[in-house]
Amino acid sequence: MRVVVLASFAESLINFRGHFIQAMVSEGHEVVAIAPDLSEKTTSLLGGWGVKTYSIVLNRTGMNPLQDWQSYRSLVVLLGKLQPHCLFSYTVKPVIYGSLAAHQAGVPRIYSMITGLGYAFMGRNWKDRIVGSGIRWLYHRALRVNQKLFFQNPDDRDLFIRLRLLQSADQTVIINGSGVDLDHFKPVSLPEAPVFLLVARLLRDKGIVEYVTAAGRLKKKYPNARFLLVGWYDQHPTAIQPQEVAAWERLLGVEYLGVKKDVREVMAMASIYVLPSYREGTPRTVLEAMAMGRPVITTDTPGCRETVSEGGNGLLVTVKDDVSLATAMETMILDRALRGRMGERGREIAEQKYDVHKVNEVLMKTMGLLR
Repeated sequence: MRVVVLASFAESLINFRGHFIQAMVSEGHEVVAIAPDLSEKTTSLLGGWGVKTYSIVLNRTGMNPLQDWQSYRSLVVLLGKLQPHCLFSYTVKPVIYGSLAAHQAGVPRIYSMITGLGYAFMGRNWKDRIVGSGIRWLYHRALRVNQKLFFQNPDDRDLFIRLRLLQSADQTVIINGSGVDLDHFKPVSLPEAPVFLLVARLLRDKGIVEYVTAAGRLKKKYPNARFLLVGWYDQHPTAIQPQEVAAWERLLGVEYLGVKKDVREVMAMASIYVLPSYREGTPRTVLEAMAMGRPVITTDTPGCRETVSEGGNGLLVTVKDDVSLATAMETMILDRALRGRMGERGREIAEQKYDVHKVNEVLMKTMGLLR
């Protein structure tokens, strides 16, 4: 069977879908990967797995209707040429334009994964509300041609049902995020000192401002505590600027470590992982932290709260509340034994629930790709 995987960010084909792609190849399927800006490295890695690649023009953050229309038309032509038996797409534009293009090109089986809602659903201002209304209209048209839709948390699924974006609730399947490679992310002993870490795109929606605000308050009281920040700058309406990060380093004692291709090194440096995000699908970095035996502090919000058993493997805090976050972080500073117990429990939950092979088995069984 020929399966097309459509992405908006080429590196995610390796980092987030690599195990899934390899599992399909192992089952004897012909896999074709489509994404914009395919680098030579990504193309080479995928080619080594036996995967064909095609590069397309698709601006994942842009809002130019003409450019999006051209991307849609190019997908119709390419899918018509490839004639796949099945399309799997994820993130907003691939799901919308990929589903519509696949339907137009006569692809018989269409599947999509909703990995999160994005800023347009949060209705922060009039522009967000207008964009969000347009995205919901496009989702309504695109999702009805899907055989199944994979959601990473029940809140997102329930919202799509409530907004009547689906044909039926029977279309939906809940999966445990993208999973985590438990052999790659192995437990590492916790440092004795309290070292906090946040890994994310540098966006306000990730709760980074709340994190650095809490860090500045705690650094004065606990000067031996460290507060690490790892991530990359992005073109996005809620993007944080380099000068802001420089000010945090200078005034609040935050240590910005830049971009890390392999986060295991910085995870090993940390004794507590923090993600105060406003909303997620299922945060991959939290799963990686759990797999490495790190206790987690995250927000009691869709996508995040599913990863933490309160008092078990971590603590849940109020979204957009740096005081609540600082209180939880101080609890971790004061109780080293608690950090150890929560870290061990996090690894257990990762093994039970978030093993990437278990997640991929659900995907492939639903899509009829298992022999």
